[in-house]
This record gives sequence, C-alpha cells and structure tokens, in this order.
Amino acid sequence: MPMLQFTVPPLPHFIACDHGLLPAGSRHASRRNIDVFDLLFVTKGCIYIGEDGLDYEAAAGDCLILLPDRYHYSTAECAEDTSYYWLHFQTTGSWNQVESLPQYRMSHPLSDGPVFLSTMAITSFSQLIPQYVHLPQPGKFGDVLEELTLLGKSLHLTGSRFKQQLLFQELLRQLADSAAGETPSAQTVCAERAAAFLREHYRDEVTAKALGESINFHPVYIARCMQKVFGCSPAAYLLRYRLERSKLLLQQTDLSVARIAEEVGFNQAAYFTSCFVKYEGVSPRRYRQRFA
Repeated sequence: MPMLQFTVPPLPHFIACDHGLLPAGSRHASRRNIDVFDLLFVTKGCIYIGEDGLDYEAAAGDCLILLPDRYHYSTAECAEDTSYYWLHFQTTGSWNQVESLPQYRMSHPLSDGPVFLSTMAITSFSQLIPQYVHLPQPGKFGDVLEELTLLGKSLHLTGSRFKQQLLFQELLRQLADSAAGETPSAQTVCAERAAAFLREHYRDEVTAKALGESINFHPVYIARCMQKVFGCSPAAYLLRYRLERSKLLLQQTDLSVARIAEEVGFNQAAYFTSCFVKYEGVSPRRYRQRFA
C-alpha cells in the first residue's frame, strides 16, 4: 500500500473537518483536483471509493487519505448507513507518494540519514504516513477527530485554532505509529542498543569488549550492524558523539578546551583538538568565537 512522504519542516497544517453520514444506497462524491488532502476515517459502515485505478473499501476503523491532485470516484453504493469523519489538510513543503513501507526501508536504510543533528540549525527530515490503514486503536483516533470537530464551532475563542493544529499533529502521530508497528530487524535492534550504550557512556573509556558484554552481542557483529544501520563503526559513532557534546559545551560554557576535552571522554586535549579540526574544519577556540 502506498505511503505519503512529507518533508518536515514545515509540518502539514489542519484546515477543516466535520462528521459525515452516507445513507444506505448513496455514494461518496466524485471529485477532481480538490487542492487539499482529504482524510476519511470511517466509524460505521463502508465507503467504496477509488483513486488513480486503486479501489478502496474503507470500513469501520479504516483511515484513507485522498490526494489533492488526483481524481476520486465512487466505486459502489453504501450497503448500509455509513458514518465517517472527513478532514482537509495541506502542506507548504514537499511531499510525494512512495512504495510500501517494507520496500521503502529496504531501499532507504537508516544510514542514509544524518546520525548527529546540528544544535544550531534546522535539520529537515522525512516523515512517512500511510495513505490507507486500519488503525490498531480506532477509538483514540476517533476521539481526537471528535474534539477537532467540536473546536470548529468555537473558533471565536482565543487559542482554538492553535489547539486545532496541535490535535491534528496528534492524528498524524497516531498514523505514523501505525505504520511503524512492524518488528525491527535483529541488526537494527543490535545497532540501536549499541548506540544507546555509547551515548550513555561517552565520558568513559569504552572498549569493544565492554560494549559487547554490555548488550550481549559479539563485537564483530555489533560493528557490522552499526555500519549497516548508521553507516559508521562503533568507534566512529562514539567519536562523533563526543565531538557533538563538546560543541554544546563550547557554545554554552566558559570551560577551557582542555577541560571540555576531559568532560567528553578524550584523554588528551591535543588529540581532541585534532579530531575537532578534522570534522569541523576549525579549531575548538575558533568554533567558540562564532558565538562570542
């Protein structure tokens, strides 16, 4: 099933929503180029609708997102009274439709993304939202939609529109979580556990043996997993994390360079400076001067 990939920021933004009812024997409207994403969440019955040659039977607990630039058409009459919520949203950022989640993950490993994010600049990321999914907790999703619908009648009150946006982000979170429900691979579990250990113990002297004993994996296997998942070895991961922590201390404290080196796990200030220059292109002192 296709996924929707949004580049964030900006976050997709809420426009409007309401509750709808399709009596038995009626059809959902056919439309073209509506210029907004149309989210349908069915609470009772079934909506029969198609888009670009794909036919959907959205039953109770299903969420379907129709795209703003496509033709949507009814494929059958409702067999029973059908109750649903509709919600319109849009984004000013880029988005696209991608293949199913397992195929996407095979062609886009975690190592494609940055392991360490800047603390002083916005770093964009991609968020996947399923276009069509049966929600594991439809009651929670419906509760948020009901609250959003009620807020639409109170837009004259201060803060209502801001609260609408926050509730809408909660809906997107639930949808994203529903797509991320598959069990991670053994290699991903190993790499993530190793990364968590390194982040927790970055001030200490960490050996491959100590890392392996702490998470119950062989050091060679850990190195292979981290290379595949994060694109670097455990030693390189630890080095980069130490440097990122040092950048925060350079920005936010008046500690000497030698003390900062010690704080982030380097035994020698000269080696810290050499590593910092290699990855940042400037010395720690020059880096600090940017924020003076």
